[in-house]
Amino acid sequence: MGGASLTPMVLIALVALLVSAGIQDARTREIGNGKNIAIALLAPVWWWINGLSPWPDMGLQLGIAMLVFAAFVAAFHFGWMGGGDVKMIGALALWLPLQPLVSMLILMSLFGGVLTLLMLVDRAVRRRSAPIEVPYGVAIAIATLFVLREPLFNHLGGNA
Repeated sequence: MGGASLTPMVLIALVALLVSAGIQDARTREIGNGKNIAIALLAPVWWWINGLSPWPDMGLQLGIAMLVFAAFVAAFHFGWMGGGDVKMIGALALWLPLQPLVSMLILMSLFGGVLTLLMLVDRAVRRRSAPIEVPYGVAIAIATLFVLREPLFNHLGGNA
């Protein structure tokens, strides 16, 4: 079985992990470490399928992912994001080249903002005073699925 024939399976696995993580975060406000580990461990398979060279391609991908993870660890430190969200972003940074990664982060911020506003409206309508816990994993998953739509549909024979 060649690398190209693995492409649909690896993408479907990633989509399943993203959907599962988003649902789990919406229900429990947590993303399991196993999901984030699986996302991270599938990235080298994705690199191999796409013919990345160990240097500089894989090295650059690892470096960018480490920088992104470090930036979001700072957000976690200040209480702006949960640990599962930070780990998920770091794992996804292993998958996405710089431009798609930036697009994902921008979309994630926009979807997260909309989700936060919806939760604030819900809190006001229900006349609750407790602080909201935004399931940011939902925004991360949706943003990543938007960014992945082209490789997903191209490899599965659809039109993007």
